[in-house]
Amino acid sequence: MAPGVPLPRSLLALCAAGAILAPGCRGAQGRFAYKLLRDLFANYSSALRPVEDTDRALNVTLQITLSQIIDMDERNQVLTAYLWVRQAWLDAFLTWDKDAYDGIDSVRVPSSYVWRPDIVLYNKADDQLGGSVETNVVLRSDGQIMWDSPAITKSSCKVDVSFFPFDGQQCRLTFGSWTYNGNQIDLHNRLDTGDLTDFVENVEWEVLGMPATRNVVTYGCCSEPYPDVTYTLLLRRRASFYIFNLLLPCILISFLAPLGFYLPADSGEKVSLGVTVLLALTVFQLLVAESMPPSESVPLIGESRRPPRSSSSRRGGRLGREEEEEEEAGCRPAGPGGSSAPVTAGACLAGKYYIATMTMVTASTALTIFVMNVHHCGPGAKPVPGWAKRLILHHMARVFFVREVGESCKSPRRPRGRDGEEEPRGTGTGTGTGWAEGSPGAGGPVRSCPRGRCPCLHESLLRNVGYI
Repeated sequence: MAPGVPLPRSLLALCAAGAILAPGCRGAQGRFAYKLLRDLFANYSSALRPVEDTDRALNVTLQITLSQIIDMDERNQVLTAYLWVRQAWLDAFLTWDKDAYDGIDSVRVPSSYVWRPDIVLYNKADDQLGGSVETNVVLRSDGQIMWDSPAITKSSCKVDVSFFPFDGQQCRLTFGSWTYNGNQIDLHNRLDTGDLTDFVENVEWEVLGMPATRNVVTYGCCSEPYPDVTYTLLLRRRASFYIFNLLLPCILISFLAPLGFYLPADSGEKVSLGVTVLLALTVFQLLVAESMPPSESVPLIGESRRPPRSSSSRRGGRLGREEEEEEEAGCRPAGPGGSSAPVTAGACLAGKYYIATMTMVTASTALTIFVMNVHHCGPGAKPVPGWAKRLILHHMARVFFVREVGESCKSPRRPRGRDGEEEPRGTGTGTGTGWAEGSPGAGGPVRSCPRGRCPCLHESLLRNVGYI
């Protein structure tokens, strides 16, 4: 129609009639929805399984969406997560002809109005039975029901801290019916993995994946199979915080322990330095032990103990049997990539970093005390046995290439006797090797070094040490 041309009166009348009747049409659809709700639940019971043939199993599909990891309590081995749980099934008693109800194809009703599968988290670690929010279900004309409900779950997670803080954990979330067996409810996972599209990143843990597996288990109490769906949450710890706050300070402090040997004995700070370093390492070890679970697996930078095995399980417990099989096989939770590796004795020994460093500092402090005792022994000390002087001044000197300060191959020196002590000047009865008689000036005998070798570098050690 060209601009400026008036509309026909019939078209204007049709538009006005539509505007007047539209609220009435919406009101009519509301009346049909009320009639549909009344007709559907007139003779409906939410206590019975909605199948026409009671010998057939009802198919239920499950899908988990991980929204957030709220907390990972390593000490109590509890994972707190925020999940969206979607369940779908077919209700044979809640179907209708949408043409008979003004084209209504779906309605939202409270979930308490319809029958719901009793899907629970098997490895729940919460004292409260209810974990989900009462939300509406979407009911379609063909009987399909979809129930989405958010839930904050606390599940048990077996934590392995053998490689802390470079560890990876596997936390399982096992869902299944609590009372219905596999002949009544056939539970399936909708996808092969959990949905991570809306996941909020965690500051401590990185999520590597969430694969889903379906299991059919027969328990000792019952002959019927019980299907369940297990979602395995693969986690890897972000180690930057622990590296800069626990690991690097420990390494820097441990380097101070050998420096105690370079302090002069008269300074009075040799033992104080070793004790201070040992105290600092003890404080760091306590900080790590407070956050670690009591476990047989020893972390890389701490120490922990193994707790008594919990006896809580469901029906004799598939989860309990899984833990026993893992312990017998020596398996630990998988690291990056989901592969598992045995926890060997070598891995546990390598994990005692703090304990090994504290042992080294303790030995260093003990040796420092011994050196100070030798230094301050005074004239009342006991003579050193001949075998000790020969061992230290001859054999150990050769091994460690020790010589006196300021001594060279041409420095005059009196020869030693058989017990390691020096003989008086002018006796000429030295028994040491590599000596030549002669007296340059007022000095004593002079050692002559063979070509290509200088024995004095390892044959003279602490000339005046004779008492201890």
